[in-house]
Amino acid sequence: MLHLLGVNLPDRKLVSTALQYFYGIGEPTALKLCDKLKFPTTLKVHELTEVQINDLTNQLSSMTIETDLKREIREHVMHHRNINNYIGKRHAMSLPVRGQRTRNNAKTAKKQNGRWVQRRGYSMWTEAQSSPLQRFMDKSFF
Repeated sequence: MLHLLGVNLPDRKLVSTALQYFYGIGEPTALKLCDKLKFPTTLKVHELTEVQINDLTNQLSSMTIETDLKREIREHVMHHRNINNYIGKRHAMSLPVRGQRTRNNAKTAKKQNGRWVQRRGYSMWTEAQSSPLQRFMDKSFF
């Protein structure tokens, strides 16, 4: 196992396949990276030399991957929620953001946006957390 920038890469996999273990690197990016570094397509992780590992590490460290990418995505979502635009409201209500239908098939968006776990950032969630006595006192006519 090659441990590279906090990710364990399996020895017996091709380099282009093993690079996909990084969050934010898919198949096209992995293939472009291998072409840029002039790795043969049949090269496996355990066959990498120290020079190739250093070149790969330098290339990966200049990219936005793993925790940096996750933080950047989280900041974009929070920005939309803070400026209270349509996308931010959809995120806050745990609904699909990109114009998909919600009548039948919104289960995946509800799972990813956390609606099944809790309703984050939505006013009904805070109302449900208040005690019955507090709700009665809020409605009283004093």
